[in-house]
Amino acid sequence: MPGPLLESRVSDYPCRRGKVRDVYDLGDRLVIVASDRISAFDWVLPTGIPDKGRILTSMTLFWLNFLKAPNHLLSTKLAAMGPLFAAQAEALEGRTMLVRKAEVVPIECVVRGYLAGSGWKEYRQSRTVCGIALREGLREADQLPEPIFTPATKAESGHDENISFDRMTAVTGLETATELRRRSIDIYRRAAEYARGKGIILADTKFEWGRLPDGSLILIDEVLTPDSSRFWPADSYRPGSNPPSFDKQFVRDWLEQSGWDKNSPPPPLPVEVVEKTRAKYLEAQERLLQPPGA
Repeated sequence: MPGPLLESRVSDYPCRRGKVRDVYDLGDRLVIVASDRISAFDWVLPTGIPDKGRILTSMTLFWLNFLKAPNHLLSTKLAAMGPLFAAQAEALEGRTMLVRKAEVVPIECVVRGYLAGSGWKEYRQSRTVCGIALREGLREADQLPEPIFTPATKAESGHDENISFDRMTAVTGLETATELRRRSIDIYRRAAEYARGKGIILADTKFEWGRLPDGSLILIDEVLTPDSSRFWPADSYRPGSNPPSFDKQFVRDWLEQSGWDKNSPPPPLPVEVVEKTRAKYLEAQERLLQPPGA
């Protein structure tokens, strides 16, 4: 197994590095490289997960094709990005996308179909999620009567903050907020139905949207990956407890018991945790992307 790609290096273009993605500015377009970096508790860890970037990219490409929603993708061919990218095919193939530039809507568009994570925490305190009142008596991981739209502010560092729809409208305007709520819930419903047919529950997910110069809204960034979504295996789902998920839970669990204080640079991950985490990402990819009848 080749080692993880922790950082891409393509000269001559400005590059902004996020927790996982390296974004190169080509002027009128962008190139997004999904690295094998992994983050937890708002830190990027020193150890990568081999092939993670390729897995995330393949899942995003699958969903963009399946959903047919207007989006930023232009090409996955390195030659279309220029000779400097094509020259690094071994490192960049399968993890790189050429995309349209768009003005990012500064809101995470979260849709929840089940009560988990920060939504469950808020519900226990106030019987609401992002200001949306829910009925009494719900348990952790219960399915909600209808999917709910629960926006959050986008944070460059630190935790995103859940906000009400009214607060979102103050940032985006009512028309944009209403349209993004409609589109996000529609995509969630279609994706959740598809995933259920593959034996996977899509508990919640977050979308990012951008606006083109002509004013149209398009889907950007990653879509319906284990990094942006909570996927549960349907056969082990039990309401009333936190189900196992196809994500970096092995990493979080190990860090929690490692003695790390979460305020200083995190320790390297042991080989076993890396292998188990990689296997979870691969299982999500294989189960969701398997052709009908496979």
